[in-house]
Amino acid sequence: MNAEGFITAQTAIGTAPLVPEIRLHLASEITPIWHASEEFLARKGIEPPFWAFAWPGGQALARSILDAPGLVRGRRVLDFAAGCGIAAIAAAQSGAALVEAAEIDPMAVAAIRLNAALNGVSVTALAADVVDSPPRWDVILAGDVCYEAPMTAHILPWLRAMAAAGVEVWLADPGRAYLPREGLEALSRHAVPTSLELEDRTLREVTIARLLPS
Repeated sequence: MNAEGFITAQTAIGTAPLVPEIRLHLASEITPIWHASEEFLARKGIEPPFWAFAWPGGQALARSILDAPGLVRGRRVLDFAAGCGIAAIAAAQSGAALVEAAEIDPMAVAAIRLNAALNGVSVTALAADVVDSPPRWDVILAGDVCYEAPMTAHILPWLRAMAAAGVEVWLADPGRAYLPREGLEALSRHAVPTSLELEDRTLREVTIARLLPS
């Protein structure tokens, strides 16, 4: 079974609480992957299915874009570490000139393609680590990317370099431990419903901030 077939079999079409306009292939209580253990996934050679959930940061970015489409209309947008691609889809629906969604997990890349097709929009899924790429976007969306120290150390210098080159870099963070404490300009806040299976609470307060050049 290829990646698209696996995703279709292991998920159900649904919507995220904050963004009912966008349909996604999601894990839910009725789908097998929701109950799969990490040991089972490792035996199958499958990374944890982060692509099967609409994480709070991505939901907040998508909501902001759909509510104010002028933020991205006519602009080149990258959804970085895109997960299920919800923010990229919102940008495409809002008239962005170009939308790319970058992920290093091949399953996530397949999920982004499926989700974009499900919503009838054009999103180019990039199966690559785009860190150190030159600035070719007007806006970079980064939802919930500061959850681990190594990840943050890898991406933050590049994102700050993008900001220094004139790219608007938006970090959407629900209170992760490794979010930088300086060099951020808060733009908006969103209360995002979540579940205890994913988070340690049923509501996450997500702050969207512009990353300032160092």
